[in-house]
Amino acid sequence: MKKTIQCFLALTALLFLSVGAYAQVTTSSLGGRIADESGSVAVGVTVVATHMPSGTRYAAVTNNDGRYTIQGMRPGGPYTVEISYVGYKTMNFTDITLQLGDLYNLSTELTEEAVQLEDIVIVASASSAFAGEKFGSSTNISSRNIQSLPTISRSITDVAKLSPYGGNGMSFAGGDGRSSNFTVDGANFNNNFGLSSSLPGGGTPISIDAIEEVQVVIAPFDVRQTNFIGGGVNAITKSGTNTLRGSAYAFHRNQNMRGNAVDGVELGDRGIDRNTTYGLTLGGPIVKNKLFFFVNFEYTQTPTIVNRWRPSVDGVANTDLYISRTTMADMKRASDYLMSKYGYDTGSYTDYPANESNMKVLARLDWNISQNHNLAVRYNYTLNRGWNNTNASSSNCIQRTTESRLGQYSMAFANSMYSMDNLVNSVSVDLNSRFGDNVSNQLLITYSQLDDIRGSSSAKFPFIDILEGYSVSNGQITQAIVPYMSAGYELFTWNNGVHNTVINAKDDITIYKGNHKITAGLSFEYQMADNSYMRNGTGYYRYRSLDDFLSGATPETVALTYGYDGEQNPAA
Repeated sequence: MKKTIQCFLALTALLFLSVGAYAQVTTSSLGGRIADESGSVAVGVTVVATHMPSGTRYAAVTNNDGRYTIQGMRPGGPYTVEISYVGYKTMNFTDITLQLGDLYNLSTELTEEAVQLEDIVIVASASSAFAGEKFGSSTNISSRNIQSLPTISRSITDVAKLSPYGGNGMSFAGGDGRSSNFTVDGANFNNNFGLSSSLPGGGTPISIDAIEEVQVVIAPFDVRQTNFIGGGVNAITKSGTNTLRGSAYAFHRNQNMRGNAVDGVELGDRGIDRNTTYGLTLGGPIVKNKLFFFVNFEYTQTPTIVNRWRPSVDGVANTDLYISRTTMADMKRASDYLMSKYGYDTGSYTDYPANESNMKVLARLDWNISQNHNLAVRYNYTLNRGWNNTNASSSNCIQRTTESRLGQYSMAFANSMYSMDNLVNSVSVDLNSRFGDNVSNQLLITYSQLDDIRGSSSAKFPFIDILEGYSVSNGQITQAIVPYMSAGYELFTWNNGVHNTVINAKDDITIYKGNHKITAGLSFEYQMADNSYMRNGTGYYRYRSLDDFLSGATPETVALTYGYDGEQNPAA
């Protein structure tokens, strides 16, 4: 068992620099400098930014240097920004879009009011990639970009490839994908145990239709973006607005949608390859301008053929047709015997259902507590299930078989297959507060449970290998040990799983003092990762022949793994 508790205090003072931006993982910022027509600083100017879809308002007042900064804002937009000062014309900026983790620089000069105080000057300002200030190389991908770009797997890894540093999977700048960091609303979504660089939940822990924006950062300067070497991928989920809006969607792919020739060379018949995804989203207001909701549900099913082999009628194998020498009559005899004597259902020997499935559920609430306090709570659940054939020939007893348990020499029953369940449970609570015009605070608490667990449709029952029969002379095996039939709970599956738990709580406070920004933060992180593995956990029996098995003869090998001191589910 690995337990890690990390607690650090980070204090950063940016001296002799004008106020700039720092990368955040869940919010955006707006800032700039306001001056009068002569270029002199304007002190006490009121800046009010309104997120038009939700009516969320943010406000700030310029300091003695004419500067203002608003932290903890909703990414996206459009925003309208009103800048007002007594004796000067009120200025309105529209169609402003904030990018995740960046500060949008909105600076302007006020025009003195010459005629009437009611006159308003409207200035339209479309968002620009050059309007934001960045600390480090980053690529921002909006939900509009995500929806308009083609994707094969509908995974966040497809989206992250838009970064010029992106590689395969979660690899960035040529690094190992296991050294990258992926967060959703600030919550850890990494494969912390390290067996694979793929993301949890079968590689798709969250629906891309629930993503509002993705930011890919490479070596950011922000001290708060840590725990990775190569690249960081920060995603935020969609929020509800004042407009009730929903969608229903379906995606389908099959073998007819891909080619079967390369440069004029035919590659043969295309095997069956189908994938269908159904989903829906719904978001809107619970209380206008105050409380909002957003939900997403998605289900994907992929018909999969895991086992093509079938038993024969006459005991003659045909590898071209995937026909095994094991006969249907023998499999029926063994299945009936196990049912009548032990009440155990072996499953089919003519049908091997193995459809892959992936289900995702997400719910989010956003609460504008006041103009200075905003709370977001998000929960999501993902279950990905795929099926695999029983282990080919491995064993910890005497000598392993020379041929596979499933092939031209041998067959296994359907209930001897095993599933791989990838589960994601995650909660994020994000409170952004502003205290006066120069102090902002973010409190972020996240919980992630990421599990990869093997399962079975079989009842708890020993795994049984039945050989074709072999002879022993003077203690030496005189012919190959070849399997003939296998049944029972897959021998490497019982209590086999990897569990990851990550709990994180951090509080960052930012203070603006003149031209300087002071950031202090306290972070607590708890990580637990364990792996449970009990081969032969339900017991293992090996019989020399089918006749030995059916007659109740003594098995040639018996094995059982059990936990120390009665532990039912040991893990390390």
